[in-house]
Amino acid sequence: MTRAFFDARNRREAGTRKPAANRRHLRGAAMLQAFAAALWIPQAGLLAWSVGRLADGGGLNDVLWPAVSVLLLGIVKSCLDAVGTRLAFRAARAELSEKRATAVRLLARLSPVDIGRPASGEAASILGEQAELIVPFLSRFQPTRMKASLVPFIILGCIFPISWIAALVLMFAAPLIPIFMALIGWRAQAASEKQLIATGGLNAFLLDRLRGLATIRSLGAVDATAHRLRAEAESLRTRTMAVLKIAFLSSAVLELFSALGVAMTAVYIGFSLLGEIRFGAWSAGLSLSEGLFILLLAPAFFEPLRELSAVWHDRASGEAALKALDGLAAGGMTLPERENVAAAGARDIRLVNVGFRYQPDQEPVLEGFNLDIAAGEHLALLGASGSGKSTILSLIAGLAPCGEGMVLIGGATARRGGMAWIGQKPHIFAGTISANIALGRPGMTRDKVADALELAMLAGVAQAYGHRPLGEGGIGLSGGEALRLAIARAACDPDIRIILADEPTAHLDAETAAEITASLLALAEDRTLIVATHDPLLAARMQRTIRLDSETLREAAE
Repeated sequence: MTRAFFDARNRREAGTRKPAANRRHLRGAAMLQAFAAALWIPQAGLLAWSVGRLADGGGLNDVLWPAVSVLLLGIVKSCLDAVGTRLAFRAARAELSEKRATAVRLLARLSPVDIGRPASGEAASILGEQAELIVPFLSRFQPTRMKASLVPFIILGCIFPISWIAALVLMFAAPLIPIFMALIGWRAQAASEKQLIATGGLNAFLLDRLRGLATIRSLGAVDATAHRLRAEAESLRTRTMAVLKIAFLSSAVLELFSALGVAMTAVYIGFSLLGEIRFGAWSAGLSLSEGLFILLLAPAFFEPLRELSAVWHDRASGEAALKALDGLAAGGMTLPERENVAAAGARDIRLVNVGFRYQPDQEPVLEGFNLDIAAGEHLALLGASGSGKSTILSLIAGLAPCGEGMVLIGGATARRGGMAWIGQKPHIFAGTISANIALGRPGMTRDKVADALELAMLAGVAQAYGHRPLGEGGIGLSGGEALRLAIARAACDPDIRIILADEPTAHLDAETAAEITASLLALAEDRTLIVATHDPLLAARMQRTIRLDSETLREAAE
């Protein structure tokens, strides 16, 4: 994730501001910037009057106060524009933080067993990199759009009473700009969406290949992976250049029409002042002050539209990023929010007519499945890979929603507290062994950590490492030591009443597997233990064994 994603100030702003408040701040900032842009009108009027006064033979004293007024208006204009820009940026950051928090919350509710879950590389790219494109869209495009909607009409209202033909020239030139911008904008948004999809796909591809680098080397697929990476990078380059071409095209269109509008206005004013054109003004002719006033306002009439062209690419990219962020967790296998209730004692577990399938069009993994587990019982789910053992654990842990039936723990469904999950590959953070066990939880004293290390038979390893940190992902620990660390984590939590272990002895030698089994049984004393395994030696240490296969379910007391 990027720095912005973990920015504490943005999280505080997101927590204190509601989306409606953010939108009000954006509108207020846009109004400030539009008002600041409109202050050029009195400045232009004072400048034109001063030049006309000097042309009529006036002295320095006649233009002193207008010059001071122009300076003061310029200072006020700069201050208002700076305040509006800052407010818009802060409101955009707060809105982004709110949308990120919502996306992360929805993403966290996706089941980890959902095969349609976004790849971690793609999700990180959307949340960290692509989401940042929303800030320019909200802080620059939205205020600029309001400025382009208000300021040109105010300027037309000031020019029309002086010269109706100059107002008509600007009116005919201006509508062509948004028409062509809209036509180009449709292509720009489609191109930006494709470019963002290509970026997320490339990030997901890189992360997946980096994780499996050892496997790629062992299979001799390095060249094939390199060719695929080169093709993905070339596709991203092509899509990025397409977006840039459209951005340059939109700028060229606006520059063309704005230059024509200003040039036509300047030609008309020049010939009017020379006396060659005697129509188009409400009076007999244009004075020098009136002509200069119109000439000063003509570029300002197109300036908001020029700014709109400059940020048009921000709009296309921002809307595409918003769409990607909103769709990050859409359509997935969503888990309901559950109350985290601390366990007061051992609780029984019941699976009643449970059915589950990973995809609606796939065969069910479980169908009409029933299982009763007494409080404090040690149960083994024994079967080959694919028989549904891990799925049952996921349903009990609340990591997957029941398609049919229900899972009752202690007679209730709204409960997921007091559980520990020990998987085949527990995640190890970069840090000391003690820090990986405590995990920053309150009340984790050194004595508790030491007792957990003793129970997990990891005290010797912790003493050997001392304060030296482990590498990210558990670099420096063997598979058995990583499992012991996961057991020690669970042992530190006094509220744990249910322990779910998924293939804890898989891929371990017999001696290490026996040690892991002993530690697991020591942890599970007076607690409910459910182990999914295909190891008959581990299953034999349990009080009851449930044998699973693809066709039948039968219980054997061993």
